[in-house]
Amino acid sequence: MTAPVIPPSPTREEYAEHYAAALASNGDESAFERPEPIGLFVDWLADAKATEPNDANAMTLATVDAAGIPDARIVLLKDVDDRGFTFYSNRESAKGEALAVHPSAALLFHWKSLRRQVRVRGSVEPVSAAEADAYFASRARESRIGAWASDQSRPLDSREALEQAVARETARFAGTDVPRPERWTGWRVIPDSVEFWRDRPFRLHDRLRFERAGTGWSKTRLWP
Repeated sequence: MTAPVIPPSPTREEYAEHYAAALASNGDESAFERPEPIGLFVDWLADAKATEPNDANAMTLATVDAAGIPDARIVLLKDVDDRGFTFYSNRESAKGEALAVHPSAALLFHWKSLRRQVRVRGSVEPVSAAEADAYFASRARESRIGAWASDQSRPLDSREALEQAVARETARFAGTDVPRPERWTGWRVIPDSVEFWRDRPFRLHDRLRFERAGTGWSKTRLWP
């Protein structure tokens, strides 16, 4: 008999054998005594950087396009502070066009190694030109050239066409700095709500939701 495609829910013995360490780290109640979400998020991201095999800053970005249809993709968080969660891309991409029409988004971080999630919802604003310039300058030269070469989200005839575009831009910027294309920028998700989720045995998970209240935050514990 072949193994089922969808694994069954773990038994008590499997929880004890395979999930003990992660579940023990998720039993610390002091995490849920925090007064605001950004500091707690930064701490959880630091934990994830120590345990995830790659891209602990990867997040699902969900937007809504001009037709009202939701779309989601994985992007990388590039900054977080009291203002919000920042990422970068091409403003002419599908995500950029969606955000121009509906400047709001949802984010989801899922750290499998820690058995934790963070959900963020809020409005979206573009970063300043200075912020975009500074981040773009920090990227590898090849990545900066790629930003010029890629007509992101548009139909591509072949891999060869992409490689030819990269070669063309590489030659154009030979011996000079690679500036930021005007169409390449960043956005900041300004959180209205941030929910923290962590796995506990037998689906009795912990959920804590912060919601913006004036200049501060309200906090609510949710049933799993």
